[in-house]
Amino acid sequence: MNNPWKDIDLNAYESHMSLESVYQLQAMNEMMKEQFDAYDAHSVMILGIAGGNGLEHIDKDKFLSVYGVDINQDYLDECQKRYSSLGYIFKPICADLSDDRIQLPCTDLLVANLLIEYIGYDCFKNVVKKVNPKYISCIIQINTEESFVSDSPYLHVFDRLDEVHHQMEENQLINSLQKIGYTKKFTNERELPNGKKLVRIDFVR
Repeated sequence: MNNPWKDIDLNAYESHMSLESVYQLQAMNEMMKEQFDAYDAHSVMILGIAGGNGLEHIDKDKFLSVYGVDINQDYLDECQKRYSSLGYIFKPICADLSDDRIQLPCTDLLVANLLIEYIGYDCFKNVVKKVNPKYISCIIQINTEESFVSDSPYLHVFDRLDEVHHQMEENQLINSLQKIGYTKKFTNERELPNGKKLVRIDFVR
């Protein structure tokens, strides 16, 4: 069956995420600046990059390579249009991360924001082993209510996401990455208006 992320319109997704009652696009943008600035890294891979939220914070004097990975080629095309100023530094990769056969370049820093929820812990570990980063910075969503998608006029756009969604638990992610040699280095929480929260967890090898 086709992955539902291939069929979700980017404008509808970003409109939902940026609603005042959701506020995830804005919160993630601020958190991503901190992720990019946190470590002495010269290459970064961003998994599930969507429309490139946060890419304006990339310091071209610091990063030599910025890999944007997504399953939706339309999202990657939009990234290149929006952030053409990054030039050759930005390298889009259209890939299904659940496919064990994919090849991915190695980077110093791996960023996975609201992505592990849609591939699961084991698949994420496999991706980490391929990319072999020194640092990992993740943002996961902790839900305080039954639905993982906030109520909004765009709710119908996400009808099929339950097919691929995995409920996240901070300790389970930490334990999962410990098994492949990564230790928790940093954690921070950001409350959202709808009662949910974003949790940033960083790891070092």
